Amino acid sequence: MELPAAEREQGIVSDLVALTKARLNFYVIITTFVGFCMAAAAGLDWLRLFNAVLGTTLAAFGAAALNQVLESKVDRLMERTKNRPIPSGRMRLSHALLIGLGMSIFGCGYLWLTTNRLSAALAASTVIIYVLIYTPMKRKTSFCTVVGAVSGAIPPVIGWTAVEPQFGLGAWVLFGILFTWQMPHFLAIAWMYRDEYAQAGFVMLKRDDRTGSSTAIQSLLYTLALLGISLIPVFTGTHNWVYLVAALILNGGMLACAVEFLTERTRNSARRLFFASIIFLPVLLGFMVFTKL
Repeated sequence: MELPAAEREQGIVSDLVALTKARLNFYVIITTFVGFCMAAAAGLDWLRLFNAVLGTTLAAFGAAALNQVLESKVDRLMERTKNRPIPSGRMRLSHALLIGLGMSIFGCGYLWLTTNRLSAALAASTVIIYVLIYTPMKRKTSFCTVVGAVSGAIPPVIGWTAVEPQFGLGAWVLFGILFTWQMPHFLAIAWMYRDEYAQAGFVMLKRDDRTGSSTAIQSLLYTLALLGISLIPVFTGTHNWVYLVAALILNGGMLACAVEFLTERTRNSARRLFFASIIFLPVLLGFMVFTKL
């Protein structure tokens, strides 16, 4: 029996959302927006901001789709991914490939035409790192998490360079915050789903880290680094004591969860660190934007 047109359309939209990891890539929108706002010295060029966010988001959507094209076979082996559009059979591999390539190319080209070449080049580098380096590395070495974090830390820099086509200290701070934040975030996920990842052949954790001690120590060290980097705006004089208090409270919560993960190394402690990271980033970046001097 053929589904009604409305249900078919709803199914197509939900599959596109899943293929492009639209919910996860919401962070791309946030971080690109923040990077643009931090670089804008006097007032926002709203059209340029829209162009920067749109181009970066499309490139990120394309990269996510291409990632699922390359991992379609192994996605069938994991409970959390087997219902994605390609492995479930709801979308053809060739269609997903065209969507991924089209969005990636259009997003980078759009940035080239509406912002500048540097922003477009950074978007292209994000796609290349995520699809051609990070994705195949996941089956070979746990260092893939570091590479993936590099790719995920570029969007705020794209936002920054869309305003000012050069790498200022603020751009590096934003990159550092995103990079160090992603590591405990990713490692917590990797620990929670370590059995599924191993079954699918992904090396998200060190092969000899059966107790999780190395993973938890890495999470704590990156969380400490996140604390230091997120306080730089205060010492450079671009943010006031309100941001300082917020940053200390948020980092305190992250540190508490990272220490708990180190001492317990359970799925629940990893989940708490994961959820703490989800709360941390948008709140910190929000204070960063609204307390900018």
